[in-house]
Amino acid sequence: MKPYKLPEEHLFDHQISGKHTHLIVLENNRGVAVALSDYGARIVSLIVPDKQGDPTDVVLGFDSIQGYLSAQEPYHGVTVGRFANRIASGRFTIDGETFSVQPNNGPNALHGGAGGFHSKVWDRRVVYKEKVDFYYVSTDGEEGFPGRLSVMVKYRLTDENELVISYRAETDKPTVINLTNHAFFNLNGEGNGDVLDHILEIPADKYLPVDETQIPTGVVEAVENTPFDFRGPKSIGQDIKTANDQLAGANGGYDHNYVLNPATGGIPTLAATIHSPLTGIRLDVLTTEPGLQLYTGNFLNGKDIGRQGNPYGKYGAFCLETQHFPDAPNHPDFPSTLLLPGQVFQSETRYRFSVLK
Repeated sequence: MKPYKLPEEHLFDHQISGKHTHLIVLENNRGVAVALSDYGARIVSLIVPDKQGDPTDVVLGFDSIQGYLSAQEPYHGVTVGRFANRIASGRFTIDGETFSVQPNNGPNALHGGAGGFHSKVWDRRVVYKEKVDFYYVSTDGEEGFPGRLSVMVKYRLTDENELVISYRAETDKPTVINLTNHAFFNLNGEGNGDVLDHILEIPADKYLPVDETQIPTGVVEAVENTPFDFRGPKSIGQDIKTANDQLAGANGGYDHNYVLNPATGGIPTLAATIHSPLTGIRLDVLTTEPGLQLYTGNFLNGKDIGRQGNPYGKYGAFCLETQHFPDAPNHPDFPSTLLLPGQVFQSETRYRFSVLK
């Protein structure tokens, strides 16, 4: 393995649709650094010390903007919107009016459609080595969504080894919104094999089963006595090859939403804890969101080659996407994703890193 290091900034100097792209680096005083790009308001690289004190990049990605433009997987590290996860048939109704998003995932719309927030160059404001605010205005009708939506995503790196992501949005027409970050993590190190050895704990009693197109059936099912039970720590790989229709339908892995204990007072609560026995790196995910999508890289196929020069194969990463529930606009009993004029959408997620000796 080559030593892990941040990408070079000049390799992210590019122009997309008339706007320049950049690489922004945040650093704290404990050896943690995160590289971000205004293309997709995305995490490009996240370096943390392992149990030996060696810098380890724990996020999949590429050394240049060209790598992202040509990647088969378009969601590496991005801010996902206007609606994260899936909307059945790309259709939803607000006040009796039906809106349509062009399907881009079989019969369904995924992650805001093909021209979602992941494909946009955001405006930015940087506070040197501490935080960066990304801004984007989504026009009325963009990808079929109603309303002019003004969005801000703020990344802040603390000296407590937390990467704090804060979201804020306002609209001039009733619309739906569901924002998340889509970092692909491997705590063994980017490009260093699969994540099946990672020990995961999700303090959630219930999850959402899905149909054959990965749309929630509407049933909220207990995790007890299923492969989806991570209430106690266990490896990702322990039950992943169990004969189970839900796992089989997601290409032999997890791609499901967990129902979290609700946050109170806008204070993020613990959604998941995961660590690598190899490096000792531990990640705690805290959020104000009601759901957590666990995805275990089941559709990675080795065609994308990462910064270490290694292919990103099946199970080569995990995602812990804090969000509202998939297809929520079509399920009145799910937590609402409706945003009205005069309201402010706000959400916060924290990635907290530490080391187990």
